[in-house]
Amino acid sequence: MLALHDVTVRLGGVRVLRDVSLSIETASTIALIGANGAGKTTTLRTIMGLTAMTGRIEFDGIDLTAIAPSRRPKLGIGYAAEDRRLFAGFTVEENIRMPGEVARLSSAELTRRLDRVYDILPELKEMADRPAGAVSGGQGKMVALGRALIIGSKLIMLDEPFQGLAPVLARRYADALRTLRNSDSSLTLIITESNPDLLRKFADRTLVIERGAVRDARPAGADVV
Repeated sequence: MLALHDVTVRLGGVRVLRDVSLSIETASTIALIGANGAGKTTTLRTIMGLTAMTGRIEFDGIDLTAIAPSRRPKLGIGYAAEDRRLFAGFTVEENIRMPGEVARLSSAELTRRLDRVYDILPELKEMADRPAGAVSGGQGKMVALGRALIIGSKLIMLDEPFQGLAPVLARRYADALRTLRNSDSSLTLIITESNPDLLRKFADRTLVIERGAVRDARPAGADVV
């Protein structure tokens, strides 16, 4: 499904990713664990084409490095950045719908995907007409997840989704991810996190990134808590 071959990224002359090679199978849930500054965000941004790199990335047999960043979401890749990046002047629903409209999904398909988002995150339907600039930080992360779900039909990448969440919202977010995983067995998830305990029993596989180098950790337990 997704493979990185000798991927190296330099930012300001510093190697942030160091010859990263890894393969991720379809329908797996991957935890990418590392301290702040280890390269987690850079890994996801590189997959999305947002950083200059050397090496090669393949997605579903396609050379992703030959695909412009603006076209990568159309391949079925959803990405929720750590900082959410919501459009404050738009409503919650307009923010969620935007990737599908940019990808020119048909009205029927966009409605189907929006209904799916609301099934997984019913609280977003209650907030649909609210200006995105009026939601809390934790609610904003839910909106960002919904936006990623609109376009991420094959792969969804979530960058530090639990960071800064109050315990109640963190549990709700985890519940939404379980619902998502259970509702679509073909979907692949990559979730970055600094605290390995948060994803230990959720992920099928744990990758550890240290100083820009990625290695496999002992596989996490398969049971969901």
